[in-house]
Amino acid sequence: MMLNRPFKIAYIGAAALLSPAVTLAAAVDTFPQKPVRFLVPFVPGAGTDITTRALARKLTEMWGQQVVADNRAGAGGAIAVDLTAHADPDGYTICLISAGHSVLSASGNPIPYDLEKDLQAIAQVTSLFYVLTVHPSLPAKSVAELIAYARANPGKLNQGSSGTGALQHLAGEMLAYKAGVKFTHIPYKGGAAALTATLAGEVEMSFTTLLSARPYMQSNRLRILGITAGKRSPAAPELPTIAEGGVPGYEANQWYGVITSAKVPKDIVNKLSLALNAAVNAPDVAERLMKDGSTPHGTTPAQFQAHIHSEIAKWRELIKVAGIRLN
Repeated sequence: MMLNRPFKIAYIGAAALLSPAVTLAAAVDTFPQKPVRFLVPFVPGAGTDITTRALARKLTEMWGQQVVADNRAGAGGAIAVDLTAHADPDGYTICLISAGHSVLSASGNPIPYDLEKDLQAIAQVTSLFYVLTVHPSLPAKSVAELIAYARANPGKLNQGSSGTGALQHLAGEMLAYKAGVKFTHIPYKGGAAALTATLAGEVEMSFTTLLSARPYMQSNRLRILGITAGKRSPAAPELPTIAEGGVPGYEANQWYGVITSAKVPKDIVNKLSLALNAAVNAPDVAERLMKDGSTPHGTTPAQFQAHIHSEIAKWRELIKVAGIRLN
């Protein structure tokens, strides 16, 4: 069919206007067509690494396309997030973040990205509470008794953590602020080192995972006073929450979620979100993560974005009102 020149120009122009939408629809339908890079902000063996690799294996199985876990540790987890922010915005670079990244964003310390503007949420995949542990030599056998001891012995309680600005550190700062007491913070190079120090009596208290603490609780080498969750957990229903122990409103949970560049099209983000929700709730993945103390989650991008926003606001407020220095 021959087209006269004005009609031909209009036809080509209309096709050009439609082509980006058509191209995007095709990209979404066929995603992924190549390996997906799944960045891990911390070292191999960390909780983020274990979770990422479990999800990567399941996504590879679901898609028939390789999903590669890539550890890029450093700067408190900021390096991997910065790489994600500046990656090609095609959905082929994603990154697992933890609650610690909300603390990092709230700290006021310089980081090369804005977690809420340069990145976008895909899905929260797990949640995980900490347990408040003390050395058995401490006379406190409950949260209320710990607070009473801290008031009677100002400056004598040392809290170990996995590092300044880590969630374990802030969990202690929140407890101290809400209870009106003071702990001396002793940072270590990782949660395992802080737990070892508590076992040795170098520090009187620390926050760790139930999985890590439980063997020592059973052998009476550690005492667990409460959990950081807002309500009791089915994993340990006998353990009270710290809020129950006399600190109303206390909650400081770890969580893991997946993000990507803010420039990735929403349709691809939604496809990633559906896949991640399916992967984390697959029976074999859920069982694997629950062994490490994580509860499989699953959210929409909007729900996880709102959670990130509320977490940053919560920690920023605590840092401000409690006068916490995180340099």
